[in-house]
Amino acid sequence: MIDYWLQLTFFKMGFWITWTIIPVVVEIIPAMLAAFRVYYEGTHPVKLTPPAKLPVISILVPVYNSEDTLFACLDSIAQSTYPDDLIQVIVADNQSTDNSFQVFAQAQNQFETLHLSIIHTAKGKAQALNVAMYNAIGTYIINIDSDGQLEPHALMNMVLRFENDSRVSAMTGTILSDHRMIRQTKRHRLRRLQKNEYFEYAQAFLSGRTIESRKNQLFTMSGAFSAFRRDVLYRTFMYNTDTVGEDTDMTFQIRQRLGDRITLCHDAIFYIEPISGWAELYTQRQRWQRGELESIHRYTAGRMGLNYFFNNFLVRRLMIDHTFMFPKMIWFFASFVLLFFRYSAVVLIASYVLIYFLYILVELLNFICVRTLLRAFDDERHFYDHQWWTIFTLPGYNLVCFWFRLIGTINMMVQRSNWNSQNATSERHAAWHQVKGDARAAWRRLLKKD
Repeated sequence: MIDYWLQLTFFKMGFWITWTIIPVVVEIIPAMLAAFRVYYEGTHPVKLTPPAKLPVISILVPVYNSEDTLFACLDSIAQSTYPDDLIQVIVADNQSTDNSFQVFAQAQNQFETLHLSIIHTAKGKAQALNVAMYNAIGTYIINIDSDGQLEPHALMNMVLRFENDSRVSAMTGTILSDHRMIRQTKRHRLRRLQKNEYFEYAQAFLSGRTIESRKNQLFTMSGAFSAFRRDVLYRTFMYNTDTVGEDTDMTFQIRQRLGDRITLCHDAIFYIEPISGWAELYTQRQRWQRGELESIHRYTAGRMGLNYFFNNFLVRRLMIDHTFMFPKMIWFFASFVLLFFRYSAVVLIASYVLIYFLYILVELLNFICVRTLLRAFDDERHFYDHQWWTIFTLPGYNLVCFWFRLIGTINMMVQRSNWNSQNATSERHAAWHQVKGDARAAWRRLLKKD
């Protein structure tokens, strides 16, 4: 009897517990510790002192076929609490083929107090930003995407943080899906997906990036809404036009090459359109994954050994976010394989249930932290509170995103860098075509042997 229990504990349960440790140690425990730190910082906010005179700022808006969203974007600038006479807006049109210019002209006529101008650039977001930045006159240069809208206090809050901390050279704002558009989504399943994305953004920025920026370890500034001291931006090599992650590349330039500080302005919110479906999520996450890996390779070559694990946060980030992808993948499939080795299905299911509830605990802690940081935004916090049930679906959503990122890592090994990744349908057809071709080739070889 004793031998039976020893065998069950050390050989069967022990093996499974070893694999269970991976998500617990790598993700769950660090997330819990970070949540407590975020909550403390959220309940002890830093008071900012307004300057005697506000500076001029330049807002760069890269545009490509944005006739449906550009006016609302420019309107959000006009509705900002920052004085209009201190705002320069440069619309950088990079080869639009729709009526974006007519929309700009309409906005220019309506928002007469804004200093609006338009320039035409080569195709590509990085190209547009590079040209626009050298037409900027503001003390601070702020980039926003043309398919989003600023929260009215976003610009003021961002400038105040710059003015109160001379050590900060660049910062990113908080990106959230527009909850008004989520409410208008009629398809129930799509609305559920969009709410999961909303929670992901809220927790990533208001929990994860809050911790990263505290130690100047912010991995990437959001390309949708970022700000820079103009003199710092002019000391960079401009936006990289050879990568799909120009925002991550710029982050690495400022922090790694210039040695400057980058932070998050959590109360500067920029609203983006909710995800349109799983297909967009699939290509988006692959593109993000590719951009991250390209930037890491470019700026940390030769300094990525395990001996740098404790003194280089990028090594730790790579190990946790990317290297552990493959053990996690093995851990996922091990559940099915172990059944053939007479492992108890009850034990395996119980292990998954345990891990699921640990993730739920993490999401609950993050939920509390985000509520704390949203206390100045009543409407936003009201919407967030009413979606509390999303913490139960978020682990599944994050698991799907993990697989999308893993596929992006594999695709990066075999494909050239491209902003528009293949969609899921194209890749599925290509994979099926490859499998059929291999099967035919194997069958022909088998016939020749006979």
